[in-house]
Amino acid sequence: MTFDSSLSLSRLDSPLGVLLAVSDARDCLRALDFEDHEPRMLRLLRTQNGVEGDRVRAGTAPAAVRESLAAFFRGELDALSRIAVATRGTAFQRRVWAALRQIPSGATTSYSALARAIGAPNAYRAVGLANGANPIAIIVPCHRVVGADGSLTGYGGGIARKQWLLDHERRWRIAA
Repeated sequence: MTFDSSLSLSRLDSPLGVLLAVSDARDCLRALDFEDHEPRMLRLLRTQNGVEGDRVRAGTAPAAVRESLAAFFRGELDALSRIAVATRGTAFQRRVWAALRQIPSGATTSYSALARAIGAPNAYRAVGLANGANPIAIIVPCHRVVGADGSLTGYGGGIARKQWLLDHERRWRIAA
């Protein structure tokens, strides 16, 4: 997959604070993170795409991204599946990120269960590292991965946001 180096950054309001959305010329989302975690997002853009922060220009997120995120926060949980993403990472990381998108809203899984799901049952630590390197928060739902005992474990956006996202999804999944 080739990647266009012309990236735009937009700021979107959400119940969890301002989100930073980086999209490419094909309207694919390349990164989504929380404003207070901008250095992390820029680091992931650099390490995964070779893109320096000064090469990302201010812009407007694609309509599909804006509308789908707004719908998700209103309770239309399946709206996130309409967002096209373009991630770059190792083949293993991309397998993990694809598997994350298969976890139903409101459900959780463990690192070891996710490792089994991608056919690498002993790679639960590598799954954890790939999960932590996910450049697209919420849409590639790394917040749905919890500890083997069901406890909340680390999340790039912070544990409070992880808990909010899981509660939001469960509340709307039950209502549906």
